Amino acid sequence: MIKIVADSTGYLPEATVRQHDIRIVPLLVRFGEEIFKEGVELSNEDFYARLKTSPTLPVTSQPSAGEFYDVFKELADAGHEIIVLTISSKLSGTWNSAMAATGMLPEARISVIDSLSTSIGLQLMIEAVAEAVAGGATRPEIVEQVEEIKQKLYVLFAVDTLEYLAKGGRIGNAEAFLGTLLKIKPILALQDGAIEPLEQVRSRRKALARMLDLIVEYLGDDGSRAKVAITHALVPEEAQVFKKEITARLGCSEPSLAELGAVIGTHTGPGVIGVGVCA
Repeated sequence: MIKIVADSTGYLPEATVRQHDIRIVPLLVRFGEEIFKEGVELSNEDFYARLKTSPTLPVTSQPSAGEFYDVFKELADAGHEIIVLTISSKLSGTWNSAMAATGMLPEARISVIDSLSTSIGLQLMIEAVAEAVAGGATRPEIVEQVEEIKQKLYVLFAVDTLEYLAKGGRIGNAEAFLGTLLKIKPILALQDGAIEPLEQVRSRRKALARMLDLIVEYLGDDGSRAKVAITHALVPEEAQVFKKEITARLGCSEPSLAELGAVIGTHTGPGVIGVGVCA
């Protein structure tokens, strides 16, 4: 049987994790001398409360190879094949840790996939893999499907400020927007695993409206068939409105909606809304 392992930045619904018996390996968040496993030792509520009051930005880090090894060993010893999906290798060293763990188990049947994404993009990939496993696809077939999904995936997010991305060192080419840091609401994209600047608009509302326009333009006539996921950090009401708007505009099935956890929230800050689509 094929088992799925993923890191914690997919922020999957708990029902999905239980239904498909997905093993989650958490990334780490450090406030000063305190280190927490995302989603295990630090809830979203506690994280954002700390973020507001912390004098310095928290630091995030990947799981160790040993943490992946423990999960892989348990599953491999039970006779399972394993598919692993991780946050983009351009954003974190998590993929390297998973690969190192795989090297410790040369006889195990493991495929480690660099999602070149995170959050809602990673979530959509994991859910597609879960469906494929349930449908009886083989491990090589599923890996091929994921590579195709990578080419179709479109992930956008609007942040209130670039401050957190800049301080966390994850800003990538969006650094070009820093000169107008206080005057704009940036729209960013995950492209080829990195954060890229798309557009800058003058208000929060315009940013969300433009992000919706970009999604519609990208999907063209495929909007009604698209799988859509939405995420946010501390703006649930605004995210619900955006969810209704995108559902009505695309005519698609109801998107999932999840709150960003500590690791990605460290780098985006509160107020972010993101959307991922795959036709």
